[in-house]
Amino acid sequence: MPEEHAESKDRSVARSLMRLWPYVKPVRAQLSGAVVVAVVASCLGLVIPFVLKWMVDGPVADRDPGGVWLGALYLLLLGIAEAFLFGLRRWMVARPLASVEASMRAALYRHLQRLPVAFHDRWPSGQLLSRGTTDLMLVRMFLAFPLIYLVVNSTTIVVGFVILLGQEWTLGLVLLVPVVPLMIACSVFEAKYSLAARKAQDQVGDLTTVVEESVLGIRIVKGFGRHRSQALAFRALAQRLRATELDKARLLAGIWALITTIPELAVGAALVLGTIEVADGGLSAGTLVAFLSTALALRWPVESIGFLLAISQESATATERFFEVMDVAEEEETATDRPAAGSTSGGPAADDAGSGGMVFEGVRFRYPDAAEGSAPVLARIDLRIRPGETMALVGATGCGKTTLTALVPRLHEATAGRITLDGEDITAMPRERLRELVSVAFEEPTLFSASVGENVLMGAEGAGEDELRRALSVAQADFVHDLPHGIATQVGEQGLSLSGGQRQRLALARAVVGRPRFLVLDDPLSALDVHTETLVEAALRSVLRDTTAVVVAHRPSTVMLADRVALLSEGRISAVGTHQELLRGNAEYAWLMSGAGSPAGEDAYPGGPGPTDDTLGANTPAEEGSSR
Repeated sequence: MPEEHAESKDRSVARSLMRLWPYVKPVRAQLSGAVVVAVVASCLGLVIPFVLKWMVDGPVADRDPGGVWLGALYLLLLGIAEAFLFGLRRWMVARPLASVEASMRAALYRHLQRLPVAFHDRWPSGQLLSRGTTDLMLVRMFLAFPLIYLVVNSTTIVVGFVILLGQEWTLGLVLLVPVVPLMIACSVFEAKYSLAARKAQDQVGDLTTVVEESVLGIRIVKGFGRHRSQALAFRALAQRLRATELDKARLLAGIWALITTIPELAVGAALVLGTIEVADGGLSAGTLVAFLSTALALRWPVESIGFLLAISQESATATERFFEVMDVAEEEETATDRPAAGSTSGGPAADDAGSGGMVFEGVRFRYPDAAEGSAPVLARIDLRIRPGETMALVGATGCGKTTLTALVPRLHEATAGRITLDGEDITAMPRERLRELVSVAFEEPTLFSASVGENVLMGAEGAGEDELRRALSVAQADFVHDLPHGIATQVGEQGLSLSGGQRQRLALARAVVGRPRFLVLDDPLSALDVHTETLVEAALRSVLRDTTAVVVAHRPSTVMLADRVALLSEGRISAVGTHQELLRGNAEYAWLMSGAGSPAGEDAYPGGPGPTDDTLGANTPAEEGSSR
């Protein structure tokens, strides 16, 4: 979990829980009705002592069995009415609060889809899962029970003490003595319990992450025989969570003991003093019975304070964790205010701002969480890919090729400069339109728990059967017809029921199914054998003729798909030309393509100084490279 969220912050429980109002507002009428019903039910219990007083001072004192039976009937009817109203309250809140939980979960999921990729790079998936499941369940429980009963029990206690003071004010004052120490105890408990609750909920997220990673990586765990180390790691986290839960239990037990013991001592003192008054004739036996019955009726509202405070603290923490995600800014849909590279750095590339194809102008990129003062991943990228041209992007491992391709569909936002597609700045386009124009295939293919056909058709909304079969043919993915249910076969979570090469071919089919105007391929053939790669390349050439494409390449066979090649080195495009031209004229490129040692007389690449700008013509416009 991000470090800034690792510790609980000072906050008001009420302020945290008030943030739930937009989600609760649609069901406020049902909740208000449930509160009224619960208050009436609770106050009915305070009528019972009056019936007892009447019975003791009346029928019992007069030895009237008929009056006793009548009083018993009154008590029975009050009990039935109280039980009915409590049941009605539960029925009234069940459906509305289920809808509140569902709407919050849907809002969280919708928000996660709109957050930048950088957010998902930093946040463990287990933390997000726990916020969408356990935390929202705690919120629903709070709305269904503690929220209502904090109101109901507070009302009951106030009404009860008014009755007690009216029956015998001196004994009532005795019962008011514990109020101050109880308030102090509850304040201390609330501060300590909030820290323990936040710690426990964060640890649940960490534990969820470990479980998820172990399940998704089960082949690695089994392949390397690491089940014992994984079990030990899980056990360590589970023990940490157990210790935190025990701390919570100790705190709750302590406050419950105080809340139970102190009022009981006060009731005992009132009983002794009341008995003395009855013996002295200053108080009737019926009044003492009614007083003690009222005091005992207030036991649950008072004793429940600790329990209600604990759930409220956990719910406030859960609400904070929910809004920690919801407060993260979504991807912006409008152009940013940063200046275009052409206005600050000049250069020949700026002259082509209005031309077609895919153009990078003075593009720079630094990851948002990079150390201050560190070198940017991309220092300055000036490159033009002509309409209908395929450009191979070549460079040493870690030079930023994947990062550069991720800027095109705006998975990351460029720190400076701009990228245009057919002359239009991508930051001025709605993301939905941009991602209709640009299709992507990543080196690590991701498939979903859906059918083969559904996975492929995710690449183009509204594509039909013909487009699906064409895309499968281009990607040489005809193996799907031999699966148990053909294109309707479920591929399982992450597509792990398929081989790496099969997953990569389906990901490629997904990229080309919509006949995109712009295609970004990040080494899409790395998992294929030589023969399948040859077939895929042959079919892919027909697709590339009709689109503008940039292909990250590590092997000469993939480079041969391209019309021209761009060499990325030290955050810049250091050379552009055909494959043969760069082999003859660029030592670094020749070294990358050969896989051999460094050229004679040159430092090894990468790491040593590369070819000079004079040799490679890095200061000339990249788009002025040799013709296709």
